[in-house]
Amino acid sequence: MHRNLVKSALLASAAFTVLAACGTDGESGGADRATRAAAPAPVKKAVKPAVDGLPGMPPVLDPKDVYAADRPNKLSPVVKDFPSRVYVPNTESDTVSVIDPKTYKVIETLRVGRQPQHVVPSWDMKTLWVNNNRGHTLTPIDPKTGKAGKSVEVHDPYNLYFTPNGKYAVVMASLDRELVFRDPHTMKRIKTEPVTCYGVNHADFSRDGRYFIVSCEFSGELLKVDTEKMKVVAQQKLPFKGAMPQDVKVSPDGKRFYVADMMADGMWIVDGDTFGKPKFLYTGKGCHGLYVSRDSHEMYVSNRGEGTVSVFDFTKNELTRKWRLPDGGSPDMGGVSADGKVLWLSGRYDAEVYALDTATGRQLARIKVGSGPHGLAVYPQPGRYSLGHTGVFR
Repeated sequence: MHRNLVKSALLASAAFTVLAACGTDGESGGADRATRAAAPAPVKKAVKPAVDGLPGMPPVLDPKDVYAADRPNKLSPVVKDFPSRVYVPNTESDTVSVIDPKTYKVIETLRVGRQPQHVVPSWDMKTLWVNNNRGHTLTPIDPKTGKAGKSVEVHDPYNLYFTPNGKYAVVMASLDRELVFRDPHTMKRIKTEPVTCYGVNHADFSRDGRYFIVSCEFSGELLKVDTEKMKVVAQQKLPFKGAMPQDVKVSPDGKRFYVADMMADGMWIVDGDTFGKPKFLYTGKGCHGLYVSRDSHEMYVSNRGEGTVSVFDFTKNELTRKWRLPDGGSPDMGGVSADGKVLWLSGRYDAEVYALDTATGRQLARIKVGSGPHGLAVYPQPGRYSLGHTGVFR
């Protein structure tokens, strides 16, 4: 074949091959692209939370343990740089004693308002609020510097809690017979829920945060409050003449509430969902404060009237030990150290604070403070957010 003819034939063949290839691949690729484009994106099934919590509250980490975020030294970035301190409100001295937990020494005494009852971490954990009950104010403390700020007027703030979504502060206005829902930062009153019982003081929230149980100290009653509606939805009288319920704590699995009773000398155990008739467990004279261990296995129960601490095992559903303070004392409210190794309790009638080894119950220190020490706060603490009181964290 002539060289030009050969060249032409080869070029034609190559062009045909290219066209054929383009045609085949082009149709196929186009179809594939169209198919790929037209195919709906894989639908991701919405992951239903294990617990249908109160709108806006952080998800429950472990349905079997509401305290799962409170493990030893698991400090949030918000509080990790705060110096470790114990803040002790002295109700009769109108002061807050600040203790360095490393030296067991009082390093500062802050002047606050009249009759400070509790030191309460805010929901966002950035502020400590001193509840000046008869001074009708809340004094903020900056836990980064340990300095007190300008007080805010709040009537009858015996105790203070925060809804699990951080939307409201809840003031336990004991003598006013009110639950007052306030802005958690400005403390502006949002809604007042009058109550018919007398002496609202302590509380804890259900696992889903949708309700909370409140103790009424002076009339021996319990309230069940709908968190979102900010309304009392149930009420019952404790089956003991002269009952004086104090601290309230929910079990790790969220099924039961424990209510310390200083006159019945033990804990009432009530199903929060049914809010049925409670059972009773004797712990010791003057049962008062309830504090969960860092592994969520145990709860320390202070018995103010006999100077002891009972240890309750959640799994066994029984008391396993009782620690007796050497030389007695009046252990009241307090908290557990960030590493879980020390239980701190105020000595209400002895102007002192006790530090106990949580492994053995051995007294590590007994520290003199002001008169009438009450709801002390150990700070900072593990957890994602605070529900109030002396430190209830989730």
